[in-house]
Amino acid sequence: MRLITLDDFIDTYFKIIQRGSGFFLSKFTFNKENRTKSAFDNTSFISSYFWSIPKVQERWNVFISGNKNSNYLEYLTTNFLKDKTNLKLLSLGSGICNREIELAKHSTIFKEVVCVDIAENLLQIAAKNATENNVTNIKFINQNIDDFNFDENEFDIVFFKSSLHHFDKIDTFLPGKIKQTLKPKGLLIINEFVGATRHQFTRKQITAINEAISIIPKKYRTRYKSKITKNKYRGVGVLRMILADPSECIDSESIIPTIHKHYKTIVEKPYGGNLLMSVLRDISHHFYTLDDEKEAVLEKLFLLEDKYIQDNQSDFVFGIYENKK
Repeated sequence: MRLITLDDFIDTYFKIIQRGSGFFLSKFTFNKENRTKSAFDNTSFISSYFWSIPKVQERWNVFISGNKNSNYLEYLTTNFLKDKTNLKLLSLGSGICNREIELAKHSTIFKEVVCVDIAENLLQIAAKNATENNVTNIKFINQNIDDFNFDENEFDIVFFKSSLHHFDKIDTFLPGKIKQTLKPKGLLIINEFVGATRHQFTRKQITAINEAISIIPKKYRTRYKSKITKNKYRGVGVLRMILADPSECIDSESIIPTIHKHYKTIVEKPYGGNLLMSVLRDISHHFYTLDDEKEAVLEKLFLLEDKYIQDNQSDFVFGIYENKK
């Protein structure tokens, strides 16, 4: 376990540049919930994230659906839900609910979509988007999950979209409250980071990340909102992760083993991320639009990650699992 690293200081510096001093100062509170909320302020959507690269999204689509133009929601509704009706879905840690709104548009499939999140500002964005899209079968609840009432056999689907890795004590949460609120044979659906808890990657993974960084031309390694070049990844310290967001990857490596123990796997689609997430952090903006050179760089990175995940568990997984009661 790494307590603190040089990258922690570098990342803190760039967070101040990218998101302002107010964001930095918001971390100096003993209130864990407030520190978590501040990690998801509005400015968090204006940055340089690898999942915003269209070519990366196409790559994930191929891994999950087999078609670069068909995302995981289309794969889900077309192959597993098209004959269902009047379903009730619960999304925990729903954020701005972009995917939930897309699901709710299938009004013959979904009677109600319930979104729960602690960040009121994100749910306000979600409510506005739902209204603009004339989606009425969706409900937003601003509440800490610890206070949410998990009624027994209430939901046909419980959905986690990049949020389950923010939950602690996975080995009791999934077989406890989640199984309780799911109907018999209800579905647990995840699209999640399931890699190392607190991003405590192995030396092998860090070495592979740095090998990938080294093949990117220097002109594409300047960090977002700066002229400083990204040269090396040294790993993340636990102390900074807890200070920045106490919930971040708090028990992420327990997710898949716990699901496999307590749920029946319907489909499980690993799609990598082991290298790309850390390699492209803060430099992804260079690849939002592509020319031949930048596309060739991405293809080389994809090949390196493909080679790595042949012998190592994927850090990101889309999965559909059936409740066993």
